[in-house]
Amino acid sequence: MMKRFTIAALLFFCFSVGFSQQIALLKYNGGGDWYANPTSLPNLIKFCNQNSNMTLSSKPATVEPGSPDIFSYPYVHATGHGNILFSDAEILNLRNYMLSGGFMHFDDNYGMDEYLRREVKRIFPTENLVEIPANHPIFQKPYVFPSGLPKIHEHDGKRPQAFGIFIENRLVFLYTYECDLGDGWEDAEVHNDPKEVREKALKMGANILYYIFTN
Repeated sequence: MMKRFTIAALLFFCFSVGFSQQIALLKYNGGGDWYANPTSLPNLIKFCNQNSNMTLSSKPATVEPGSPDIFSYPYVHATGHGNILFSDAEILNLRNYMLSGGFMHFDDNYGMDEYLRREVKRIFPTENLVEIPANHPIFQKPYVFPSGLPKIHEHDGKRPQAFGIFIENRLVFLYTYECDLGDGWEDAEVHNDPKEVREKALKMGANILYYIFTN
């Protein structure tokens, strides 16, 4: 418990005084393309530094789920289109990371859902993914999303949904589904998204990071 509060306090201090923080991309096993959307995080970092008073390191790190280095990053992002598989040691490391104040975000790039849900249940066997309501703070600051998670790309005609794992009322795991948020962070020429769509995606990404640094 003390470790969790210490990490949370450190993150808030770094955000408040402007110390640079590095965020990371998760390099997982199982065959899924963890490396999809290579321009996403650099663009999100640039947007947050320019528009949301953040001082993030311009280059994101790449970290493996079993590495002790994961505890150095307040936000770990993962994406892809297919299978995800964690070893037992990686499951334990990821659980400890989130219980110690870390935050994980999986963005389904289409095709990840069944595999991710299986692995999340291994990380938190007694917890369930719950849909995050539109009035949650993650959708309110610094940008307001009255309907919750925005839709960036269309696949099956389903509405976008944000699911989470809450530990002691703190959101530690975010799963964005039927949204393709990371696609909206990519360079404009990758998907040829309109400017307003990319801006909407980047603003939602800024909200996620703001939530992490202030909660």
